[in-house]
Amino acid sequence: MNDDRQGAVGALFAHSLDLYRRGALAEADRGLRALLELDPGHFDALHLGGVIAAQSGRPERAVELIQRAIGCNADVAAAHRHLGNSLRELHRFEEALASYARAIALRADFKEAYVNRGMLHLALRNAPAALADFERALALGADDAQVHTGRASALINLARPDEAIASCDLALARDRDFSPAHINRAAACYVLGHHQQALESADRAIGLRPADGQAHGYRGAALHALRRLDEALDTLDRAITLGTDSALAHNLRALCLLDLQRPIIALESAERAATLRPELADAHNTRGLALGELGQFDAAIASFDRAIALQPGISQPQFNKGLQYLQSGDFERGWELYERRPAADRRTPGGRPDVPRWDGIADIAGRTFLTYAEQGLGDTIQFSRYAQLLAARGARVVLSVQDGLRALLRTLGSHIEVIGATARPPDVDLQCPLLSLPHAFGTRIDSIPALCPYLQPQPERVARWRARLKVGSRLIGIHWQGGPGRADAGRSFPLRYFASIARIPGVRLISLQKGPGTEQILELGHGRVQDLGPDFDPAGSDAFLDAAAVMVSLDLVITSDTSIAHLAGALGRPTWVALKHRPDWRWLHGREDSPWYPSMRLFRQLEPGAWDPVFERMARALQGV
Repeated sequence: MNDDRQGAVGALFAHSLDLYRRGALAEADRGLRALLELDPGHFDALHLGGVIAAQSGRPERAVELIQRAIGCNADVAAAHRHLGNSLRELHRFEEALASYARAIALRADFKEAYVNRGMLHLALRNAPAALADFERALALGADDAQVHTGRASALINLARPDEAIASCDLALARDRDFSPAHINRAAACYVLGHHQQALESADRAIGLRPADGQAHGYRGAALHALRRLDEALDTLDRAITLGTDSALAHNLRALCLLDLQRPIIALESAERAATLRPELADAHNTRGLALGELGQFDAAIASFDRAIALQPGISQPQFNKGLQYLQSGDFERGWELYERRPAADRRTPGGRPDVPRWDGIADIAGRTFLTYAEQGLGDTIQFSRYAQLLAARGARVVLSVQDGLRALLRTLGSHIEVIGATARPPDVDLQCPLLSLPHAFGTRIDSIPALCPYLQPQPERVARWRARLKVGSRLIGIHWQGGPGRADAGRSFPLRYFASIARIPGVRLISLQKGPGTEQILELGHGRVQDLGPDFDPAGSDAFLDAAAVMVSLDLVITSDTSIAHLAGALGRPTWVALKHRPDWRWLHGREDSPWYPSMRLFRQLEPGAWDPVFERMARALQGV
């Protein structure tokens, strides 16, 4: 090339570079095209032209130009990095990784290449490799919000949410308005169960970027966890509308719809999640839950099996499969899988880590045996009967329960020591969680220990309440609402459904309700329901003692699926339980009786959400029609 031509080429490149730096990409690109006609092998022109093509949204052109540049000079690390970025845009991921690796091989301190490769590893769900790249970039001085946020993403995927929050906080210390850091913080807080904080972080991200579907997705997740179900559903719908065709958003939407008792639509969302990410075990698990709610037993089991095959280490689908077997009456397979219940269902830490667990075989006669509650009050009441079976085998039984149940469960017998969950258990020889005892005893449908009553009211309380109730009418104790939380979804119903029963001549309704729900007594009308007042089962260590005493004077208890049902059954009182369409496993399928409680009769919804027919059947039964 002669000097004049070389000078023209140099001038063209300098002018194009100046235009590029001033943001005039189209003009710079035209200058470079003219330059390449004069010198097709000009490395800098090819490289810069590729960079401009990438920034202009033309990754194919970028790859073509940068590859030509590398053909002229393969030892420039920046060219390999830029090539990797454009290859990633074209979803040519393996080639992109190879380009980043070459860039790093040429420049070991190339922090930008580590960041780019870390982001690609995240997209490919290779969290360990992503974390290594981000930490290397940080060590090289890449101390900005993007790198800390990328590191947080990797840590979330590695189930290290505490560290992820710390990384998000470092990112936000550098840029308070960096929306991805707020999103990752929402995700990490959600994983830790800090749902209000997750909501606040998601709201902050949405404030910065209102059309960010991912931020709306995490907001929906937080609202779902906070039991603000209608808001959660609206937010998840918004996330999906914004173009976040995310399997996680559809899966959460399905869970939300299940809690709202809409299983048909929930199944559609779960199937959409599984289609978007066939390898997502949670989607198949949720699909199984929806199918179970719809009574499709075999299909539900198949979905749980798919989830288990995809991620054998997670317990939730195995547990859910076990619940299906238990509900079908297959206790042999059901109890085995019930042992896979998640740690979240073991809320009362009553065990001793230094004490061996009973296998159901070893002789326990003469040994001190600790059994302890894990779940809700109703579960503890139902399964406390197994403490009597342990005692019958000669064990000295220590039963650790929620503090409020101590007094009630001491009526199991003087040979059973009942302590509160906050008390340290004494020296013991063996232990077993209360809800694992059915499995240890090999309980089957025909061997359920149903010798009711196994709990007793206090005689002095019985006398006091009998005098206050003025026995003489047909007294029916009623309970209609459980505590807040997912477990109660679909189980409770408004007090107004008792109106037809209240109109039956000679019937008096006695409220056994405490706390939320009692405000409905006034709404039903004066005199329809007798409120037993603030001294009825006040909060404290004597929970249910008054309820137990009152029940002795009642002709019947009618209740939703709550701890009151278990108390009435354990006392052997005539009890009717109103059950949602697909109730908890313990009520089995289709039966009007309960093998757990011989004095109980079950009234089931025939369709989801349809309580009117349930109470019409009860009213007819009360009138002998």
